[in-house]
Amino acid sequence: MESFSLILAIVVVTALAFDFTNGFHDTANAMATTISTGALKPKVAVAMSAVLNLVGAFLSVEVANTISKGLVDEAGIRPEVIFAALVGAILWNLLTWLVGLPSSSSHALMGGLIGATVASAGFGAVHGDVLVTKVLIPAIAAPLVAGVAAMFATRLTYRLGRDADGKASAKGYRAGQIASAGLVSLAHGTNDAQKTMGIITLALVAGGTLAPDSDPPMWVILSAGIAIALGTYLGGWRIIRTMGKGLTDLRPQQGFAAQTSAATVILASSHLGFSLSTTHSVSGAVMGAGLGRKGGVVRWSTATRMFVAWGLTLPAAALVAAVAEWVCGFGDWGTALVAVFLVASSAAIWKISRREVVDHTNVNDHDVPGEEPSGVVTQAIAAVTPPPACTVGEEATAGTAGEELAAAIPAPAPTDPASPPARTTV
Repeated sequence: MESFSLILAIVVVTALAFDFTNGFHDTANAMATTISTGALKPKVAVAMSAVLNLVGAFLSVEVANTISKGLVDEAGIRPEVIFAALVGAILWNLLTWLVGLPSSSSHALMGGLIGATVASAGFGAVHGDVLVTKVLIPAIAAPLVAGVAAMFATRLTYRLGRDADGKASAKGYRAGQIASAGLVSLAHGTNDAQKTMGIITLALVAGGTLAPDSDPPMWVILSAGIAIALGTYLGGWRIIRTMGKGLTDLRPQQGFAAQTSAATVILASSHLGFSLSTTHSVSGAVMGAGLGRKGGVVRWSTATRMFVAWGLTLPAAALVAAVAEWVCGFGDWGTALVAVFLVASSAAIWKISRREVVDHTNVNDHDVPGEEPSGVVTQAIAAVTPPPACTVGEEATAGTAGEELAAAIPAPAPTDPASPPARTTV
């Protein structure tokens, strides 16, 4: 190690802070469906996810190499550029966490890196072919592939289990859901933890500490894995609520299908070095699983807000990072000013979040804005229509339509004993 300057130390600490926010921002990817269906208790779920995120960080470095060697030109990139990129990514992560939207931490990081690089070295320093083939195309394809796979997997799961014993099958699906949630956590570690490894490695190369084209050192892999695991354990409860209850109502069969489909897509992408968004993959799988069950509903108002956030992630993080890089260009006092702004903004967002606390005690409360219940006519038809043969796991809810209709109709006002009885006309 040749040197380790103050600015490089600040960049490494800021990168680990981003990794921490990535952890609690993306906990919902692995555990939202498991928590919402009751397969695991909330605290147990996030602890399991944290451990597997740490393990996954050691399985591959392909995504880290895509970021450190492929996305931008290493020549001319200063540590201040990396710092500005992280500022844009962290602030976007915190803002979307505050409003409970499962946006992409990966794309926030990519957007920040692109914006800061363009502000520092121009558009020519961004490798457009890598951006298109390994970031933008996977961003569009991943949720579509995961959603279609989850929809068909859900239908297949219900069809195969329609003649099975209800209680035994429900236990089996819950066990399968826990296993698939663990697989998603492992996949998340192989993909998202590596993004921070790539950023730190790029900063070390820019600061002259590592030779160009170097792989991430072991201490970088370890620190990034620990940071994302700690963030995961804290749990991004706001986003877990949106993912588990805000998009659709999931049953164990659907949760199992969604998580298995998402994990397959994420692991395949990590192997190929695609820096895809695990959030996009899991969100697409959850919506696909919602559509795969007969009578399932996707709350498109929530989904629309989420799609808008996805579209804004890259440009918003890029804009903030570009401004931060411009301020850092004034020298050490500019870098210090950006650092103070980051800390103050983060503290303000945290303070605002305390006005309405969401944690493991109320994460499954079903008071999600934008909920789209069935209409009264639909409930009435369901109440008077003989139920069809139920698939496994649906027996317990087969009669809820009539109960919901009865609850929706106001009870008659009590009759005053002193008043005369109402006349009945025959």
